[in-house]
Amino acid sequence: MTTLWTRVDSPVGALLITADATGALTSVSVPGQRNGREVEASWRYEPALFREAEEQLDAYFAGDLKDFRLPFSTAGSEFRERVWAALDSVPYGATTTYGEIAARIGAPRAAVRAVGGAIGANPLLIVRPCHRVIGANGALTGYAGGLERKVRLLTLEGCLEPAGSP
Repeated sequence: MTTLWTRVDSPVGALLITADATGALTSVSVPGQRNGREVEASWRYEPALFREAEEQLDAYFAGDLKDFRLPFSTAGSEFRERVWAALDSVPYGATTTYGEIAARIGAPRAAVRAVGGAIGANPLLIVRPCHRVIGANGALTGYAGGLERKVRLLTLEGCLEPAGSP
């Protein structure tokens, strides 16, 4: 399977974006991401293929885009795919909890840890909004890209007040 890739500058660091041979995104990673991807020798650098993704990411970071309209192809267990689909339904500027995601997919409350694991394995940071999931008590719990980035993304979307605001 051919993996195509590029890097795109963003306010949260250089994004490594990969796609399959059809051009469907397979991952968006940030530097230092837990379980993030690294460029492999067999991958093919194809920046032109990612022009639309770069334009949409730029518009998102400028506050002009609320919903990504990009083709993607991710491979996960049936459970992970259900969790990831639930993430896709969390609107811009809103947050949800791990328990609420479990309820959306029909999983028991006891599945919250498994839901958290699936969210942590989300290969499409930013594009698939795992940063919008917070703890039941409102705490900004885990984010594979780092809590500082989660704060930046939630602030951009208006979920948090900018640092130093009254």
